[in-house]
Amino acid sequence: MTDLRRIGATDLETPPMILGGNVFGWTADEATSHAILDRFVGAGGTMIDTADVYSAWVEGHKGGESEAVIGRWLKASGRRGDVLIATKVGMLPGEGGKGLAPDRIAAACDASLQRLGVDTIDLYYAHCDDDSVPQAEVLAAFQRLIEAGKVRHIAASNFHAMRLKAALDLATEQGLPHFRALQPEYNLVSRRKFEGELQDLCITHNLGVLPYFGLAAGFLTGKYRSTDDLKKSVRGANMAKLLEGKGAAVLAAMDEVVGQTGVTHAQVALAWLAAQPGVTAPIASATSIEQLDELTGAWTVDLDDDQLRMLADAGI
Repeated sequence: MTDLRRIGATDLETPPMILGGNVFGWTADEATSHAILDRFVGAGGTMIDTADVYSAWVEGHKGGESEAVIGRWLKASGRRGDVLIATKVGMLPGEGGKGLAPDRIAAACDASLQRLGVDTIDLYYAHCDDDSVPQAEVLAAFQRLIEAGKVRHIAASNFHAMRLKAALDLATEQGLPHFRALQPEYNLVSRRKFEGELQDLCITHNLGVLPYFGLAAGFLTGKYRSTDDLKKSVRGANMAKLLEGKGAAVLAAMDEVVGQTGVTHAQVALAWLAAQPGVTAPIASATSIEQLDELTGAWTVDLDDDQLRMLADAGI
């Protein structure tokens, strides 16, 4: 049985990976999504991460597609008691306005609860900062949801250190709810946004860190190594900049660790993240059972100090 990790100062626990739901109802159809969810829970997974805006970027979609797929799986499987649901507000405009306007937070939460078919969201994120709304009003809106039993804990995503610290200080000063986790972009080739001040802040305040883009949109699987490889997927065009500079060096270091351990590049990338100070569990998504099995295999990968250091040095 994989050891569970507590998310910050909450009672929520997860193995060293959270299942990303951004692909559900998009690049993973409903049947595949349900099979992946079954397999994830069967392997001991506990938290499913989604957002109201998934997948509004797809032609013909309006947002909420991922939540609806998860909701139908929860109803069909009867597994609500076995999983934790994390979703987000702030990027999808709609009833009550946009961003983190208090009326928008209230309306968006109700809409997410309905699509998910649940009474309570276990971890509810401010999907991005919104400096047009006073932070006290944002936290008070979340407090009303907690008091109503609609949300258990709140978290922040895509916040800079200064704004996150201001929110935490304000919560202490005014008796408002604290963000208990942070979801930043963080991986072997994208470290500047998190390492340093933001990472130190999370450690000091015991915030669970649940990074997204743990595989750098597929770059860290090792399949993009030349300009010819960029044609392999619709994401290939975005990989060119990663091949320049430190990207090639990181892949070379990963190749060496893969040779030493016999695990895959994706497993190395996730295991490195899970071993970083302050990190609770990276988020990763899968579009097939085979991909999911590879990702959950990272739960038991232990990289030694030399391997962790070599990977880190390659990305500097």
